Amino acid sequence: MLATMSSEQPEQQIGVGAPDAFQRMWTPHRMAYIQGENKPTGPGSGDGCPFCAIPAKSDEDGLIVARGERVFAVLNLYPYNGGHLMTVPYRHVADYTDLDREETVELAEFTKQAMSTLRKASGAHGFNIGMNQGAVAGAGIAAHLHQHLVPRWGGDTNFMPVVGHTRILPQLLADTRRLLAEAWPGE
Repeated sequence: MLATMSSEQPEQQIGVGAPDAFQRMWTPHRMAYIQGENKPTGPGSGDGCPFCAIPAKSDEDGLIVARGERVFAVLNLYPYNGGHLMTVPYRHVADYTDLDREETVELAEFTKQAMSTLRKASGAHGFNIGMNQGAVAGAGIAAHLHQHLVPRWGGDTNFMPVVGHTRILPQLLADTRRLLAEAWPGE
């Protein structure tokens, strides 16, 4: 708990360093991402690409919600909202135009299934869906195409992100993965 100095003393917070209106949230796990750990550096799949490595893991360890023939659905390790999924082709390609017809169709079908699954499992009211093509467009892992599906709810932008510049995710990724995998339409 923070202590405030008495009214006779200058207005400042004791023991907290420079006052910043609580604009910091400690997330040390993000430093590896920021520094580029496990980000692919070239066009080949042998360059440490996490999207190429994920399918070799168990669904639980890789946070995989569903697997298709050409595409898989995986939770984002750094979600914008609870249930933030990505649909990802197994093949290591960087650009949407590099997908073949079958990959394009399955990516679209997985997107539709992900939306239905998120509505069923979490009651999502809407979605932000998109791809950032290239590093200059904001792609964190530009070498391997992936499409984001961010579920949205009425009122989900509350005082925390607006005033506190902080997002609150109320569920562990493993629990979210399990719920969505159970709700994913069967074959």
